[in-house]
Amino acid sequence: MSAENQGIVNASLTPLPDRVGVDGLEEKWCQDWEQSEVYRFRNSRDRKSVYSIDTPPPTVSGHLHVGHVFSYTHTDVIARFKRMRGYDVFYPMGWDDNGLPTERRVQNYYGVRVDTSLKYDPDFKPPFHGTDGKKINAKDQVPVSRQNFIELCEELTAEDEKLFESLWRSLGLSIDWSQTYHTIGEHPRRVAQKAFLRNLARGEAYQKEAPGLWDVTFQTAVAQAELESREYDGFYHRVAFRFQDGTPIYIETTRPELLAACGALIAHPDDKRYQQYFGQKVYSPLFKVEVPILAHPAAEMDKGAGIAMCCTFGDVTDVEWWRDLKLPTRSIIQRNGRIIMATPDWITDQGGKDIFEQIAGKTTFSARKIIVDALREAGDLDGEPKPTKRMTNFYEKGDKPLEIVTSRQWYLRNGGTDKKLNQELLERGKELDFHPDFMRVRYSNWVEGLNGDWLISRQRFFGVPFPLWYPVTEDGETDYAHPITPAEDRLPIDPSTDVPEGFDETQRDQPGGFTAEKDIMDTWATSSLTPQIVTHWAEPGEEDQALFKATFPMDLRPQGQDIIRTWLFSSIDRAHLENGCLPWSNATLSGWILDPDHKKMSKSKGNVVVPDEPIKKYGADAVRYWAASARLGLDATYDEGQMKIGRRLAVKLLNATKFALAIGREDENHHVGQAAKATWDPADVTVPLDRAVLAGLARVIDQATQALDDYEHSKALETVESFFWNFCDNYIELAKNRAYGTAEATGRTPDQAQVLSARTTLGLVLDAVDRLLAPFLPFASEEVWQWMHQGEGSVHRATWPQAEAYREAAQGQDPELLTWAGKALASLRRIKSEAKVSMKTPILSVTLSVAPEGMDAVRAALDDVAEAGRATGDMNLVEESDGSDATGPADEEAGIRVTASQLGEPPAKKPKK
Repeated sequence: MSAENQGIVNASLTPLPDRVGVDGLEEKWCQDWEQSEVYRFRNSRDRKSVYSIDTPPPTVSGHLHVGHVFSYTHTDVIARFKRMRGYDVFYPMGWDDNGLPTERRVQNYYGVRVDTSLKYDPDFKPPFHGTDGKKINAKDQVPVSRQNFIELCEELTAEDEKLFESLWRSLGLSIDWSQTYHTIGEHPRRVAQKAFLRNLARGEAYQKEAPGLWDVTFQTAVAQAELESREYDGFYHRVAFRFQDGTPIYIETTRPELLAACGALIAHPDDKRYQQYFGQKVYSPLFKVEVPILAHPAAEMDKGAGIAMCCTFGDVTDVEWWRDLKLPTRSIIQRNGRIIMATPDWITDQGGKDIFEQIAGKTTFSARKIIVDALREAGDLDGEPKPTKRMTNFYEKGDKPLEIVTSRQWYLRNGGTDKKLNQELLERGKELDFHPDFMRVRYSNWVEGLNGDWLISRQRFFGVPFPLWYPVTEDGETDYAHPITPAEDRLPIDPSTDVPEGFDETQRDQPGGFTAEKDIMDTWATSSLTPQIVTHWAEPGEEDQALFKATFPMDLRPQGQDIIRTWLFSSIDRAHLENGCLPWSNATLSGWILDPDHKKMSKSKGNVVVPDEPIKKYGADAVRYWAASARLGLDATYDEGQMKIGRRLAVKLLNATKFALAIGREDENHHVGQAAKATWDPADVTVPLDRAVLAGLARVIDQATQALDDYEHSKALETVESFFWNFCDNYIELAKNRAYGTAEATGRTPDQAQVLSARTTLGLVLDAVDRLLAPFLPFASEEVWQWMHQGEGSVHRATWPQAEAYREAAQGQDPELLTWAGKALASLRRIKSEAKVSMKTPILSVTLSVAPEGMDAVRAALDDVAEAGRATGDMNLVEESDGSDATGPADEEAGIRVTASQLGEPPAKKPKK
């Protein structure tokens, strides 16, 4: 039985080693795979023959930990399986090297910060090249131009990418490295800008001045999907608003510093405590600003006093109330997180003006202290502040609570304000195959809970710029309502250095001229287009168009469960708007990696494991085994014990194959110690036990194939591994003497047909098992494949085993024959174990009581059982009785009982040399 494969070609036969081991296999085969281009995408241009993967581009500014090998191993198992199934696998790798993480790392690594007023310095040298992990304070960072900063970002990410690529190669990922891309490269920028311009032309992208979440540390707007709710220490302040006659009505607030921004008091329309006050007005404490008391269903009757002040803006509920009730905008928080300097015109009371002057320019923390002291002195603070813990919105990468500020931003429609689009995106979620399926609800819950469109603009520096300019009027005002766009064939462009058609550089930022859009796109606005980026959607060339047609929509999106709301959803939104379809048909979601104490691994907790450590310690196959043993969607514990099992499995594959190849080769004109090219004919399998093994193999191939088709890699691994260990522990032990052509115990020498049957079975099974384990243990499987198939190519281009061929060779034999034979052998060994003698001790006579359903099976394998168990005398089989006459060890669960036995003398121990 042979397999069609391509790739590795060795000029000479591969020698069988004296001792097998997995050490050094990574370096050996990685070099060979690279030279022979085993994993290169052939670009067959036939969509039905292609399997394309939208591989997650890792954030290269992050720190490597063992979690990185987890989901990428899951993906690689599927890629290797599909390749062996005959697909032309499109498996690229990208590097996510734009966005805030890169900027923060560059700032700390080089000790710099951006000053947009500075000009480019071609001779600039940063003060540091690495700071040993120490964070450099902003005041100590050297200011540089935006262009200098971008160059430093590109320099550092290039170094980080080398570390990631080295890890992926040592792990054995079957990536086509010729397809590598960068999210900040020229091609991704063209894709992102082209997609945006088309969104803009269709009215799906728009800009508006509106309140939005703002991170004061990073000085940028934040999207809803990037929020992280965290517990935050605070204080409840019971504060009196007063009617005109001085009668108080109390609210409770954790943010008294926003009193000057209050536009109304809000209570639930069903709250009987306040229904009599709806429509009336009260005055804010200290500032004496008149505000109405209004009703809104979002007010919480059981929270605090049940009535709250609406300030523009303290939180997202304030935005909802402001929008629904058409309240005035009274913003007092600046983008830097401080109170505005000028006293607002809605504060007309002199005492209120004096108080505001005290808090102007202060941080919210300092302003809060001033306001609380003033409330206490004025008699408007009822009691002392009470400690509380509240859930507060943070940017997922930020350290301070978000503020809400009003600014001009770009948005993309995502169903948050459009019911029709929302329903369409929910339907897309139903079309997508989620693995595991229970992850589907996370998608639908997110889409159903959207309350606004996707904010895609960021006030940062390293990223894809919006391809826009704006006219500058004759009086020097920027006309944001009429953006100037470039033609698609000019993309990508940088509006800060490129000039729109019909203008020249001298007109930049001049009356009657133009000005550039200064914002960049959110990193997700680029990452959401990875299906279009990797398939070359934006490129006009013939080869690019052929690639796009052959690979899009893609087959698989593997990713973490934590970014369903960001990467998965945003990718579906972009493909729905631009391509009118899903970007891929399947999504696999991995769980978290937990430390041995079952806590999520993270750098902040100090519990991460550097991934190259276990690879060096146990080998890549062992680490892949641990990763592949985990089911999709479930968290997995970092377990070196599992890696040890994986290493033993890889070594066992090597040892078992060497054993099978070495048997009888001396009589076939092959050099001793030299592997022979495998030529096993299934027609030579004639012994019932051997046919039972092939029947069991056929069943395992069916089960493993179905599991991998269903993206259940852990189930497939478990199925194959269980069969393999049973094969080694039982079949090899039962058949090895027959394979050697000897009869050391029984004296019943097998004939040549029986010998050939055993040898052929060993070869056929190990050939198939090697291919079944190849997606999981690529290095060990390649090693033994080269022993078996001299010069025929790589196992990773071999044909996946076909169950029918082995089923035909089994000729209807029941695979349970091996199970019963194994039980019989175990019973014989148990006699010796109970007697505490060597397993080489002969059994002079034995009677086995066998369950009726196992009698035929044990009888068919009796010679092999007797030989393996060293039963030199009579071996009698009787049908299982009630067991009342049993005199020896019994195994009722197995269906076999030893009812009588006699042991001979243990063999003499050989004297030590």
